[in-house]
Amino acid sequence: MLKILGKPTSINVRKVLWTCVELDLAYELDPWGSGFRDTAQPEFLALNPNGLVPVIRDGDFVLWESNTICRYLVGQAGRLDLLPVEPQARARVEQWMDWQATELNNSWRYAFMALVRQSPAHQDAASIAAGVAGWNRHMAMLDAQLAATGAFVAGGQFTLADVLIGLSAQRWKVAPIEHAELPAVEAYLRRLGDRPGFRLHGANGMP
Repeated sequence: MLKILGKPTSINVRKVLWTCVELDLAYELDPWGSGFRDTAQPEFLALNPNGLVPVIRDGDFVLWESNTICRYLVGQAGRLDLLPVEPQARARVEQWMDWQATELNNSWRYAFMALVRQSPAHQDAASIAAGVAGWNRHMAMLDAQLAATGAFVAGGQFTLADVLIGLSAQRWKVAPIEHAELPAVEAYLRRLGDRPGFRLHGANGMP
């Protein structure tokens, strides 16, 4: 059985857990991370030298990086609806997956660490304000895309990109910040609420 190493509140672990629900894939969750076993232990570092969750073990195969893990699981399952094989359709999905991991994540990091995690190292008021503004600006880009598609991030059909983006959109919605008015994002989150995987692993808090 697939083994997932990580804590179930981690947003990156939740990507993998939600993907498993979409695939109806059985797994065993092995808790690692803050509040559980320390990922700085040699046992964990031997699997992922970055010391970060999630990591999967699929038989003898070990893999880290959450977006890569999700791609792998979808590919193993042959779910071309979630990650197409046709180059342009696949590129559209992966474009938004990569945007989530780089541009969107970087926009909210400082504000999130300050306002949610209460990190003493992230308490500069100007940087917090810039972080909130950047977060809202990137979410406005998503709002425009969703308004154009009328449904999901890459088009009219739910794809793997929506697992990643859906988690990020939910984090934005519940963050203690001043929110831009983004009606397409709000409608999108309601749409995702019809999916069991989102209800289990997407709309389950702020961590």
